[in-house]
Amino acid sequence: MRILLRNGVPFAALADMAKQAYVDVAFKEFGIPNRKQTVSRVAVLTGLTRKEVQRLQQSAHGGDRGAQAAYNRAARVIAGWVRDPDFADESGEPAVLPLEGDGKSFSALVKRHSGDVPVRAILDELQRVGAVACDDDDQVQLLTRSYVPAGDASAKLHILGTDVAELIATIDHNLQAAGTDLRFQRKVSYDNLPAEVIPKLKQLSSERGQALIEDLDAWMAAHDRDATPSAKGTGRKHVSVGIYYFEEDVSEGDDND
Repeated sequence: MRILLRNGVPFAALADMAKQAYVDVAFKEFGIPNRKQTVSRVAVLTGLTRKEVQRLQQSAHGGDRGAQAAYNRAARVIAGWVRDPDFADESGEPAVLPLEGDGKSFSALVKRHSGDVPVRAILDELQRVGAVACDDDDQVQLLTRSYVPAGDASAKLHILGTDVAELIATIDHNLQAAGTDLRFQRKVSYDNLPAEVIPKLKQLSSERGQALIEDLDAWMAAHDRDATPSAKGTGRKHVSVGIYYFEEDVSEGDDND
């Protein structure tokens, strides 16, 4: 509620989004086997009227697909810059790249890791969020090893919705799955750490978390048929691995000891 109020989302808008989600999930996941899902059954499942279910069923979907695609393209370019040795310097770090060129260049990086998206569009986006800098000689330098759409409230909220949904889906899967089909979900938590150690913990978690994410990104890219067309296999799976850091103050009244 704090996030919604901060971003000017009124209750009526939240209620309508919740109704839409109820109807979408009821149609997609709660049908009777071998029978077509009906408006009447969805109305019974959700507690909404048939008229309201019909209205929501006919509403336009997929409004956030453009934001997701833009996020994926920009993130893939940065990930490729970090892990692809063809775009690294002598020390193995992401090289400063000329904007254009057939060899080691920013345009070649974008073509390899983001398909046929215009190079200027990717450059403008990465400059906008402060991920890269381009000097007067058209030399492009990577400033951060991850893509965060700074200053773009709608894009940030899209990431919030996606990441929270994936975490909840993992928890939901583990609540229902058999012991051999559990998904990895772990955290470590202490509630009496002194404030003086927090900066070191933030640095430690950031450095080790980033290193793990980059290792997993390289492995996944090598097996992803978009990133590596020579990769073989059947079916198509969407997989995410996430790491988060949480912190809050604990008052004396919260101490359960």
